[in-house]
Amino acid sequence: MALRIAISPSIRPSSSSSSASCNPSPSSLNRSLNWAPRLSPGGGPLGAAASGRVGRAAVAARSSLETAVPAVGQVNEVDKDTFWPLIKAAGDKVVVLDMYTQWCGPCKVIAPKFKELSEKHLDVVFMKLDCNQENKPLAKELGIRVVPTFKILKEGKVVKEVTGAKYDDLVSAIETAKSS
Repeated sequence: MALRIAISPSIRPSSSSSSASCNPSPSSLNRSLNWAPRLSPGGGPLGAAASGRVGRAAVAARSSLETAVPAVGQVNEVDKDTFWPLIKAAGDKVVVLDMYTQWCGPCKVIAPKFKELSEKHLDVVFMKLDCNQENKPLAKELGIRVVPTFKILKEGKVVKEVTGAKYDDLVSAIETAKSS
């Protein structure tokens, strides 16, 4: 029997805080993301590429991103590869982006309320971006400094921003963006 080793990322907060947002310094955020490769029995990385399952299906999935339409009435999980195609596909709809991390307490508190908002505002597209190491370039491009941060976009441009788990401010920003 072959031994399979899979080491998951260990994400730890740089400090504990009871504030409505998590604001680690960039260097402490980098230190808190300890990534290790996942290994197969043969010593190579686990995943579709290691198992030989990459091919036409993966290529088709990537090309379908260009024609993908973001769902309404739910929260769309996005990453560095899917974000801009889905923003483009949203057209003139208001888009609300929740930028969060797995270890952020306030992010976890506001997540269910964010989902409720997505079910209530069916004319708005709701997205979540995990600001992990993989998505760091996009988070930096979008100017993330504090989590959670909510970016309200219209026609691909940021029109409002709410930092911290401030539900009332978020609702107000959504209503303002919808009416403008």
